[in-house]
Amino acid sequence: MCGIVGLYLKNEALQPRLGELFQPMLLAMGDRGPDSAGFAIYGDDVGQDRLKYTLQAEDPATDWQALADGLEADLGAAVEWFRNATAAVFKTGADPGQVRAWLRERAPQVRLMSVGHSIEILKGVGHPRLVAERFGLARMQGTHIIGHTRMATESAVTMQGSHPFSTGHDLCLVHNGSLSNHNRLRLQLEREGLEFDTDNDTEVAAAYLTWRLAEGDGLTGALERAVGDLDGFYTFTVGTRDGFAVLRDPIACKPAVLAETADYVAMASEYRALAGLPGISTARVWEPEPTRVYVWEGSPQRSQETGT
Repeated sequence: MCGIVGLYLKNEALQPRLGELFQPMLLAMGDRGPDSAGFAIYGDDVGQDRLKYTLQAEDPATDWQALADGLEADLGAAVEWFRNATAAVFKTGADPGQVRAWLRERAPQVRLMSVGHSIEILKGVGHPRLVAERFGLARMQGTHIIGHTRMATESAVTMQGSHPFSTGHDLCLVHNGSLSNHNRLRLQLEREGLEFDTDNDTEVAAAYLTWRLAEGDGLTGALERAVGDLDGFYTFTVGTRDGFAVLRDPIACKPAVLAETADYVAMASEYRALAGLPGISTARVWEPEPTRVYVWEGSPQRSQETGT
């Protein structure tokens, strides 16, 4: 099963309400994925000279201040940080390779969820309502957000298996479906220098997009290539610093619906997740076509749709 939701705000006046608008969407997909949930929120952009590192730890007694102080002392770069339940976000201008190496050596109990100028990924085990309440989703502000509710049919119920997955700066992916060639593709991507933290096929799909973007493809081009290179059935929703994208496989057996108004673009596995949005009664609502890439990014009033 699993459920996917996404919300991209074209009206900047709605940004303080992003979490408030999005939480009912995520909860509506709770019966499609009741065992764990997660979301990637974009906002609070730190600019080009710094990056945000979203960290999570199972131990509620994790001393985040000590970690921030140690990172600052060892790498010689200021660290600004804040905590949210079992997570913390570190903001620093330190070299990202050095930060990753430092975390692996000094804080192996901490999981690095995302790195980027704008992205924060928060996820965990439990019903989506519990995960949303744990992190205060309804109070969050930002420009756009994507989320996932998981029903673990082929693997254990763990935070590691929960979506979204991020493998590049500000890029993340949520997935409903299954890939058949992810093991072969993982080996190929490892030869290209990509690293993996889990055995989840969705992480492979995210890494594939990271690789194609690094090779010079735009987001649309990377997703168009994915249609030929990724075998299986899937609905993808991809988040970037500038917006989000939706893609379904050629068979399109996994459900998806899109809605657009002058104020927002919203995506969900089922329409009922969109039913409470303001202005939904007059929105343009449609089912995304198989293999067509839908992208909304850039300035708030500009949207782009392309397809194969």
